[in-house]
Amino acid sequence: MPRKEEAGVSEQSVSAVDFWFDPQCPWAWIASRWITEVQQLRPVRVRWHVMSLAVLNEGRDVPHKYRVGLGFGPVRVCVAAEQKYGPEVLGRLYTELGVRYHHEKAPKDRATLEAALEAAGLDAGLAAAMDSTQYDTALRASHREGMDRVGYDVGTPVIAVDGNAFFGPVVTPVPRGEAAARLWDGVLLVTATDGFFELKRTRDRKPVFD
Repeated sequence: MPRKEEAGVSEQSVSAVDFWFDPQCPWAWIASRWITEVQQLRPVRVRWHVMSLAVLNEGRDVPHKYRVGLGFGPVRVCVAAEQKYGPEVLGRLYTELGVRYHHEKAPKDRATLEAALEAAGLDAGLAAAMDSTQYDTALRASHREGMDRVGYDVGTPVIAVDGNAFFGPVVTPVPRGEAAARLWDGVLLVTATDGFFELKRTRDRKPVFD
């Protein structure tokens, strides 16, 4: 199948896909690599937004394993970078954070944040935002914008396209090539169906990062 640029797809026909992520979530990371693959094969353009599992789980009685490591630091830094440089930097910063967190198993500390910022061509000093509440109002607003579209009984990622929003997909490993495009086509089909809410089965494997 030709890539969208090879097929002569006009900018006007490209659909904006809004993707809300917490860089600490392994399932969101896999979905993000899938949607970047889709972006090469279908007429879509991804716009990245921050959400927070720490915010989502506030006041909830959730299993301990869902709380471990899900602090405010990384999402605060993402918001700080967005405010300084604009939303277009979120994609590459997310990529640098995701590689470190999920492939390299780097600690979620300031040194890792500084390394990711530098690799993304951004000011490493923004890592100081991890311990500041200065960006929390904007963080919560971005989080709320995504969650209000789907409800608060789901997690990350949240994806919105063509007036429809949904949680997921939760998939492993990353679908590549035509498999990624077929999954996108199927997701669009079911989520555009009026009154459709859920397809689900029990997860029987852990995230696989290729």
